Amino acid sequence: MSQKDSVSVTASVPLEREVTLTRVFDAPRSMVYKAWTDPAQMAQWFGPREFTTPVCELDVRPGGAWKIVMRGRDGAEYPGGGIYREVVERERLAFTNNAVDKAGNVLLEGFTTVTFEDEAARTKLTMHTRATAMADGAERMLQGMEAGWSQTLDKLGDALAGK
Repeated sequence: MSQKDSVSVTASVPLEREVTLTRVFDAPRSMVYKAWTDPAQMAQWFGPREFTTPVCELDVRPGGAWKIVMRGRDGAEYPGGGIYREVVERERLAFTNNAVDKAGNVLLEGFTTVTFEDEAARTKLTMHTRATAMADGAERMLQGMEAGWSQTLDKLGDALAGK
C-alpha cells in the first residue's frame, strides 16, 4: 500500500492545536469512506498503535452522535465522541470530537473534517483536526495529537490492505 504523509501542525495558543494529515490509499473511495462510517470496520483500526477500540458506535448523519472507547495495552480506557455536523457520502465527514474522562468531564474539545478524493484508482484522504484543552493535564493529549492520528491512519491503511 502506498501511503504518504503531508503534515501541517500549528499551535495557535498554548492550549490549542491543529493537525492536518494527508494520505493516499490503494483503495477505492467508497471503501475508504465505508471504513470511516461502518462501526464494525472502524473498531478494527481506530486509535493509535497498540490501542484497541472495544466500543465504536456511529450514527452517521448530520446531528447523529458517535462514541468510541480506546483501550491501551495497560487496560486504561480513553472514551470520546461527538456529533456529526456534515455528512456528504464518499466525499466529506465533519464532526465534533471530545475526549472525556470516565466521569464524562470534557478533557479536549475538538472539530475534525475528513475529505475523500479520487486519485486514479486510489483515494486521497485529508484529515484536519483542531482541539482545545479543557482540563488540567489535557496539554499532554494535545502534544500527542499528531502522532496519535498518524498512527491511526497507519492502522487504517493496514486494514484497507487486509493486514
